[in-house]
Amino acid sequence: MQESKPHVVIIGAGHAGGTLAALLRQYEFTGPITLIGEEPIPPYHRPPLSKAWLKGEADAESLALKPLEFYAENNIDLWLNARVARVDPVGKKVSFLNGNILAYDILVIATGSRAIYPPIPRADSRGIMLLRTAADAEQLKATIGAGKRLVIVGGGYIGLEVAASVRGMDAEVVILEREERILKRVANPILAKFFQSYHEARGVTFELGCHVASFGSENGQVTGVWLGDGRGLPCDAVVIGAGIHPNEDIAKEAGLECDHGILVDLEARTSDPNIFAIGDVSRRPMPIYDCMFRMESVPNALEQAKQAAAAITGRQAPMGEVPWQWSDQYDLKMQIAGYPFEADSLVVRGDPQAAKFALFHLKGDQVQAVEAINSPPEFMMGRQLIGNRKAVDRIRLADPSISMKEVVAGRDA
Repeated sequence: MQESKPHVVIIGAGHAGGTLAALLRQYEFTGPITLIGEEPIPPYHRPPLSKAWLKGEADAESLALKPLEFYAENNIDLWLNARVARVDPVGKKVSFLNGNILAYDILVIATGSRAIYPPIPRADSRGIMLLRTAADAEQLKATIGAGKRLVIVGGGYIGLEVAASVRGMDAEVVILEREERILKRVANPILAKFFQSYHEARGVTFELGCHVASFGSENGQVTGVWLGDGRGLPCDAVVIGAGIHPNEDIAKEAGLECDHGILVDLEARTSDPNIFAIGDVSRRPMPIYDCMFRMESVPNALEQAKQAAAAITGRQAPMGEVPWQWSDQYDLKMQIAGYPFEADSLVVRGDPQAAKFALFHLKGDQVQAVEAINSPPEFMMGRQLIGNRKAVDRIRLADPSISMKEVVAGRDA
């Protein structure tokens, strides 16, 4: 009797889940695949939501990871507008809010993350929105235009990207940040100062160290933001960008090990050998730094999709990658490689005033991370240095007249 092929069920049709489904077919997996998504559209590229989508340069079709017909042609059962209620690891079943039940042999949780919504009075007013989905981006695009006023709560990268796009639409923008500077959690003060100055020169206003006390509302529509010091900022719309939280609830309820994300190994396998977790929702090993970390990036989603696909199909595990991410704002291309864990010094290469520079975070004589603005060689060679853990001469690293290839080689070319 022929043995039946395992059924892979993927919860989450984002970048991680969509990529995994395609990779399984590419790796010649012939068993049934069910891809479950909460949104009404197939998997798509999310980073352009804060940029190209807002500016009317992209739509659901152009941003799709694969054409809709790809899924039927490759026997991938695509369930859209579907919400999972719980997972039963003992019975190997997934239950949905509508009462449906789906059995699995292998389960992959790729539920991503959700925006943190601060408990502020009248936060349920119309015109107060997040930017996590295509529907969110479409709502903001329809609300904001020339002469409109937008308040962004949170001075992180998403907020800055939205600000740059909205300024390109001739709308007014104010960014509110509760910390004393923007990008406090994710970037060096030099980089934060650079971005703030760059945005201010293009008409963005910043309010730092401030507290949002409440939202003003008229007939259910937001009309302004009231700060803790009593000042009011009139606006037509508000975007909340106060951070994100992993969607690990169903994993916790299923008894999987979690710690600010679902804990996985280098195969993306959870504490249950039949369940994997990939993307923003997972907390994974980082051998380069000898630690566990939860990453929020497309490259991480792609890498973990490869890890899970290889493990499920019995292929050799992919080589480990140096983590990286990017942010596009105005004419700025920022590329980040690595994380500055335990860094004890900083090397500045290039000129921030010229908007072409890189910040290298070092631990001893090893590069831990690099933040590069309009400097592709510094990013690429810096990523190489992070990966090979090679010692670097910081004096040569700081000298832009010495090419990055020469710095990596450790000698004059």
